[in-house]
Amino acid sequence: MSNTTAKTHALESLLTQAWQSRGFIACLLLPFSAIFFLIIFFRRILYRLGIFQSTILPVPAIVVGNIFIGGTGKTPLVIWLVSALRAHGYSPGVISRGYGARADAVIEVKPDMSAVQTGDEPLLIARKCEVPVFVGRNRVAAAHRLLAAHPGIDVIIADDGLQHYALGRTMEIQLSDTRGHGNGWLLPAGPLREPVSRRSDFYVINGGGKSIASADTHRMQIIGTHAEQMIDRQQHFALSSLNDKRVAAVAGIGYPERFFEMLRSQGVVLESALALPDHFDFSTNPFVEIKADIILITEKDAVKCRRITGIEHDARLWVVPVEASIAGTLAQDILEKLRG
Repeated sequence: MSNTTAKTHALESLLTQAWQSRGFIACLLLPFSAIFFLIIFFRRILYRLGIFQSTILPVPAIVVGNIFIGGTGKTPLVIWLVSALRAHGYSPGVISRGYGARADAVIEVKPDMSAVQTGDEPLLIARKCEVPVFVGRNRVAAAHRLLAAHPGIDVIIADDGLQHYALGRTMEIQLSDTRGHGNGWLLPAGPLREPVSRRSDFYVINGGGKSIASADTHRMQIIGTHAEQMIDRQQHFALSSLNDKRVAAVAGIGYPERFFEMLRSQGVVLESALALPDHFDFSTNPFVEIKADIILITEKDAVKCRRITGIEHDARLWVVPVEASIAGTLAQDILEKLRG
């Protein structure tokens, strides 16, 4: 990593640790959180009074998001939701901010595009789900463009749009993980974009094994059991068969440790585990110094690595596809709400 990237990553790590408790750094930042709260409060009031307008789409809109900053597993949840809706006769489309995309205008994500154009997560969704995906800063404009280009779409999923109040929504799915709400404080003293009191229609917790008492809260597990070679996805092996190999893992996602823990749960013994910043662009090659027979990476990182000179032909890189498994009746509950 470059010095600038390394410093940024170190700052992110420092804040992430500070956000888990109400220690000195968090308390020092608390006055700024009060200002952030006021901004949130008055913004919501302006929408409730109709001074800021929310646009209601001609089809139902399901917003998937979180109040905890960073990765909680939204992309696997969106992919699961697309599959669940399709299985019950719906034709879903997806809109997203497209974090990291260079284009300012609304664009349709095509599977042969690069992550630089679209952002890594929308590109992954488009490739895995084979549904229309549009990205843009303005989610309402992205939704209108999607419906104009694909009039057969009858439900829209907004990836990471919980705080985008300009987009009217039929329902919200709020996602969290085993980190809970950290120290419970708003940015920058804590990890929250909105207060803990922020309500949604359904709640999903990614990971953990504790029982859930609430009827509107569901447990999600991210499951990956095999790896596919990045340069030839037809080549694959079970993760449980790596006992005689030197194995490393690299992840540039919101919470890399979750990926490493999943690998270890499949019996993988990691000689090293490298956590990169979320949405890492691989402008520098982090694999050069790694001494391993096999390097396991995420699908989100793979969509970028496949296009980067000096990385795209590295035969040591193996991609671990994952799927979300959600216990309970979430799919049925969503369908009932869609049907009114």
